Amino acid sequence: MTEPLGLADAQRRFHPDVTFLNTATYGPPPDAATDAVPATERERAAGRMDAAAFDRPVRRSRDAFARLVGIDPTQVAIGSQASQFVGLVASGLPTGATVVVADDDFASLLFPFAVRAERDITMRSVPLAGLIDAIDDSVDLVAVSVVQSADGVVTPLGDLDEAATANGALTLVDATQAAGWLPIDAERADYLVASGYKWLLGPRGTCFLAGRESALERVTPAAAGWYAGEDPWTSIYGLPLRLAGDARRFDVSPAWASWAGQAPALDLIAAVGVDVIHDHDVAMANRFRRGLGLAEGRFGHRLDRRARYGGEPPPRWCGHRGPGRSHACVVPPLQHAG
Repeated sequence: MTEPLGLADAQRRFHPDVTFLNTATYGPPPDAATDAVPATERERAAGRMDAAAFDRPVRRSRDAFARLVGIDPTQVAIGSQASQFVGLVASGLPTGATVVVADDDFASLLFPFAVRAERDITMRSVPLAGLIDAIDDSVDLVAVSVVQSADGVVTPLGDLDEAATANGALTLVDATQAAGWLPIDAERADYLVASGYKWLLGPRGTCFLAGRESALERVTPAAAGWYAGEDPWTSIYGLPLRLAGDARRFDVSPAWASWAGQAPALDLIAAVGVDVIHDHDVAMANRFRRGLGLAEGRFGHRLDRRARYGGEPPPRWCGHRGPGRSHACVVPPLQHAG
């Protein structure tokens, strides 16, 4: 079990050369994650690397991510890219299915469905503020980011889940820009994907798929390889098919160095706690806003609260790195320059 860690101690485990405010592209990792990647490559270069040893950081990462989003590790698969997992869900939709997405969401969430839409499903793209209202009994699946990487708008998962459940639709949410700073209940989504390069503090090349078992049963593990076996090390050669009985059947062979770095990064998040990170980040963001003469940001708004803001769109979240040296900030539209 990870020992608790205070924010001051967490801050000392990051060493950026600059004040890192915000980018949706990546986040600076803690020292332990940074050090693990070249150490792995040095072992490989020396011919001393033990491939089976990477089962340990994969297991640590799977378990830590499951705790982070409030589900059982048996409901979590590991991969390399969000689009890989989104593509599996998209490929599992029946012919004629209807999918609703948000305008201008991240392409890796949209393109797998757009590929199917060119053949045999219907894809409807609607303004994000009207996404929940667009869910009716004709919709089979709703796909949306928990936090938009373009401008930081937060999707209310509870409202999304309730609307989808009431209309018999499934939900797929991309938590890449949310998991690690925003408390998330993965049980409020049928499928949840999250890449590790942002708030999970990991290198590029790690990704998670979490899902309700009833939803995962609808998906064919079309990318299954040896690592999707019940015991991967006895699934390397030959038939018969012997996939894992839980979400590990969707695993792909891990990118070694990436998972070596992801495990200590998740350990650090667990040691500090997402609630602590969230509160600290928001407080730092509002301190930054006050220095700019802006009103404090607000958290917890729904997708459309125009009336509350005098007819203007509600504030946007923009994700700043945490814990400690970096911040999450809420900014009004058009008042954040990159």
